[in-house]
Amino acid sequence: MPTEPSTPRHDRPTEPSTPRHDQPARRDLLRTGLATGAATALGLAATTAGAAAAPTDAPGGAPADRTLTLTGHLPTGAPDFVHLPVEVPEGVREIAVSYRYDKPPVPAGTPGNSCDIGIFDDRGTDLGGAGFRGWSGGFRAEFSLSRGAATPGYLPGPINPGTWHVVLGPYQIAPQGLDYHVEVTLRFGAPGPRFTPHYPAERARGRGRAWYRGDCHLHTVHSDGRRTPEEVAAGARAAGLDFIVSTDHNTSSSHGSWGPLAGPDLLILPGEEVTTRNGHWLALGLEPGQFVDWRYRSRDEEYPRFVRQVHRAGGLVVPAHPYCPYVACQWKFGYEGADAVEVWNGPWTYDDESAVDTWDGRLAVALREGRSWLPALGDSDAHSEPQAIGSPHTVVLAEDLTRDAILDGLRAGRSWLAESSAVELDFTVTGHGRRAGIGEELTVPADAPLDVRLTVSGVPGGTVRLLTDEGQLHQESLPADGSGTVVWRTTASLASYVRAEVRHPKADGNPGRGNSMGPDLPWGPMAALTNPIVLRTEDR
Repeated sequence: MPTEPSTPRHDRPTEPSTPRHDQPARRDLLRTGLATGAATALGLAATTAGAAAAPTDAPGGAPADRTLTLTGHLPTGAPDFVHLPVEVPEGVREIAVSYRYDKPPVPAGTPGNSCDIGIFDDRGTDLGGAGFRGWSGGFRAEFSLSRGAATPGYLPGPINPGTWHVVLGPYQIAPQGLDYHVEVTLRFGAPGPRFTPHYPAERARGRGRAWYRGDCHLHTVHSDGRRTPEEVAAGARAAGLDFIVSTDHNTSSSHGSWGPLAGPDLLILPGEEVTTRNGHWLALGLEPGQFVDWRYRSRDEEYPRFVRQVHRAGGLVVPAHPYCPYVACQWKFGYEGADAVEVWNGPWTYDDESAVDTWDGRLAVALREGRSWLPALGDSDAHSEPQAIGSPHTVVLAEDLTRDAILDGLRAGRSWLAESSAVELDFTVTGHGRRAGIGEELTVPADAPLDVRLTVSGVPGGTVRLLTDEGQLHQESLPADGSGTVVWRTTASLASYVRAEVRHPKADGNPGRGNSMGPDLPWGPMAALTNPIVLRTEDR
């Protein structure tokens, strides 16, 4: 069985003096069909052409390029990941891969063919192992990598001789099956200079203990985004953000490009969106260059060890868009081990309503059982225009603008969610000579009067909702200019927590009614949402 991943070194991938040729465990062989024999046993047809042809020397004595062709057929019951072995001889300076697959017509309502791609080097394909060299999902039809450069999504590094593997991820397979065609070109020559990553600093010029705005879910050209890191950094600054987290799908390749783009005004944290077949999760605040594997389902029981991997590095585990309707996006792993949950992802839609309802329901259960509650996060998940960076984002109270301080604030739930930097908010509970803010606890006599106060601006005609473990207990409209203060009184005997939402009017101008039922959503889009203030009685 594969060993548990350790915290990676910052200079990954390494250049070992003696290449290792890890053999897959029998379990992995049966599960993923790593070799042709396994493919045959699973009913997968596979052929290789051109591998035996000796290269002809090019002018100057260097061997000519050698192209290997890998073809095969995957039935509808194919494994999630199929690893195709490629023998890489001495003297290869670059590996270039291109692929295609057929897309036969399918009946209405039936998924068609969709197949992702990546590559592992001579160190093997073990889950969580050292061999990972890149992944582009279904976003690219070709890629290349060498010692000093690589296509975004892939890791520059040594091209050591040995058995490499092109990995196919048949995301969906039509009833007719999927025919694939992969070409691997080996280019010979001197290896060239080593790639030098430039990781971002772990500190920016902060304001001491203050509220900092950040977007923890962003994509670039290193996965399926269309913005370059430069464009994402510029967009973050334009959105008024203080920090961002880089979360490209299933790769750490962008980490080494953020250094020159961070600065005194913008903290950039390395991360990854881990896209399993049973839901996506964010690994926030990873060590630079750290890779988190995604090749498992809930039933494989591998998720907990990758949670531990992220926690050992000081990072956060955050289930992302848990009710997203797309294939493999719905969250199936449960919330044990999670540090927060992304309840608002991009423009407000019905799946965000479901996520907030589930999160709110878990708050009361956690408090009743004496367990820690799960903070809410909001992120843009922006990939390209017109998706807006920073809409929404999370505003966190941190001791300073540093990696550890931001992660500590998020972990503690000292945060609220905003659709943009135009929205300002202050939320407190005071009573019995004491005061608590977002993410904090207030312990008072059970019948002591408590004033819940919300001051908000930037939501014209908005609706304020105050909610407890009983549900919504107060609703009030904001004036046309979007600024106002709402005060409501309760006691700790009546509410174990209180949180606030600020909603835009509905499309027809109706502010929404919390105690009515009808055929449509009862509220307009979210403008701001707070994590709770916990209320405890002294006699508990």
